[in-house]
Amino acid sequence: MQRSLSHKNSLTPLLYAALFIIYTALSGIYLFLPPFFAILYVLFSKALMQEDVISLTLVSFCLLFFEAQNSYMLFSTIIYFSLIHKYVVPKIKQNFSCNLCVKFAIVLLVYIGFFLFNLLLANIFLLPMPSINYYVIYYIAVEFLILNIL
Repeated sequence: MQRSLSHKNSLTPLLYAALFIIYTALSGIYLFLPPFFAILYVLFSKALMQEDVISLTLVSFCLLFFEAQNSYMLFSTIIYFSLIHKYVVPKIKQNFSCNLCVKFAIVLLVYIGFFLFNLLLANIFLLPMPSINYYVIYYIAVEFLILNIL
């Protein structure tokens, strides 16, 4: 397929979304692969700040696939990410001057906060209580290191 020279948008976000869907399927099988949940939050946050509809749609689609893979409620990640992007993360950035501290707080907030959010949803809708395993500590460490590289 040929593209005109005046159309400058690349197809790489679509390729990244397809690769992420394959990676999410593999991370469901192999537990040593982190799910890149905090990375998705950072991409979601950047798409919201830049008001990029295409990137926001692709990240939301990846989040929906992540929810389906891990048996979470539909749209729970999108709602949670929107809430923390609007209300919690600005307060964290306001209170911490250290960039590493902000990134670590965001990674902790994404993983531990989403678990608590799912716990709240389970209590509201009378669903089984979610459980958390020790792999989350490994995922937090790996994604914190990845966020420092980015």
